[in-house]
Amino acid sequence: MFVDQVKVYVKGGDGGNGMVAFRREKYVPNGGPAGGDGGKGANVVFVVEEGLRTLMDFRYQRHFKATRGEHGMSKSMHGKNSKDMVVKVPPGTVVTDAETKEVIADLVEHGQRAIIAKGGRGGRGNIRFATPANPAPEIAENGEPGQERDVILELKLLADVGLVGFPSVGKSTLLSVVSAARPKIAEYHFTTIVPNLGMVETEDSRSFVMADLPGLIEGAHQGVGLGHQFLRHIERTRVIVHVIDMAAMEGRDPYEDYLTINKELQEYNLRLTERPQIIVANKMDMPEAEENLQKFKECLKEDYPIFPISALTKKGLRDLLFAIADKIEETPEFPLEHEEEDTGVHRVLYKHEKDPDNFKITREPDGSFVVTGEKVEKLFKMTDFSRDESVRRFARQLRGLGVDDALRQRGAKDGDIVKLLEFEFEFIE
Repeated sequence: MFVDQVKVYVKGGDGGNGMVAFRREKYVPNGGPAGGDGGKGANVVFVVEEGLRTLMDFRYQRHFKATRGEHGMSKSMHGKNSKDMVVKVPPGTVVTDAETKEVIADLVEHGQRAIIAKGGRGGRGNIRFATPANPAPEIAENGEPGQERDVILELKLLADVGLVGFPSVGKSTLLSVVSAARPKIAEYHFTTIVPNLGMVETEDSRSFVMADLPGLIEGAHQGVGLGHQFLRHIERTRVIVHVIDMAAMEGRDPYEDYLTINKELQEYNLRLTERPQIIVANKMDMPEAEENLQKFKECLKEDYPIFPISALTKKGLRDLLFAIADKIEETPEFPLEHEEEDTGVHRVLYKHEKDPDNFKITREPDGSFVVTGEKVEKLFKMTDFSRDESVRRFARQLRGLGVDDALRQRGAKDGDIVKLLEFEFEFIE
């Protein structure tokens, strides 16, 4: 089974908690605070592994949760940072955020790395909160929660050459005779349900990767047949080899086939038509093939090279492979659309707007108020509620964000219940 798209859940490690501790050495009068900071949580990092060819492994493991940082310790000792969680992916993997549809990483070369979910920073120990006014604070932060998100991994094959053409024109047969690939070959349409990859070596020791892309049919760009899923794989190929059944064994006109497939490529993505094409007139060992080839040449308007071959008898293959290898050498790699947009500074747009994500207040049917929002929830998770001083600090932070004022505006009175995550508080004027 070839898996080329999968959804996984990733979560960076939480930071370690800071500690409240005091120096207790003999001969050190008035020993001050000595609680260390927590360590940083691990990132989830995707790394390209050349040997992988499919996303098969992700069918069995879809949750990747990195380890948290070590908690801070007494004697001002910092907790240990966690080691990154490394997840191996095949070359050609595009990682997209499932919610925002934003491309997080496009992983192409062996060893390329990308942080997919960041670990949280460690919480500060009480040594960080000492001030002249409060030299012995009983306050420490919990670690920051790690980033969590659902991501979609999509595999775009990194083939130099893509074989396109109608079903049953002989693409799989061609691939099987020029490479060690053993695709399933039969007389019926859509034998190839997954792209087959083959390593091809020419007589002068040049090599390239050829992909037999599953049969296209009219309407594929709208998702008909195997549609989008497979047109996607053509995006990265440098040279398109267009295989045409010159014997017209299915009763179709070879030139019509050629126009239909090219129209499909164009409809799906205009950039595909910029790629150089090589036309392969297959099944030349059959009667009527010569006659059809003459007609085809008369109709052809583009200046594409045509190679008459017979995949079955292997006639004409040597010249074809040399021509493909030459064409690859003179064709640069095509960037994908999102690769073109440089991720440089010029893409960042700063707007002076109030951050909408601080908090939101809603009412429950029982009259209680519910406070939600990324920032408020993060502050809540980083507060140690077992210590009064930490609780007072949290109350000050909420006031600073404007939560108290917003609750009053919504009609909150003394003694009303305010909910945050799964906890309940009383509103006090």
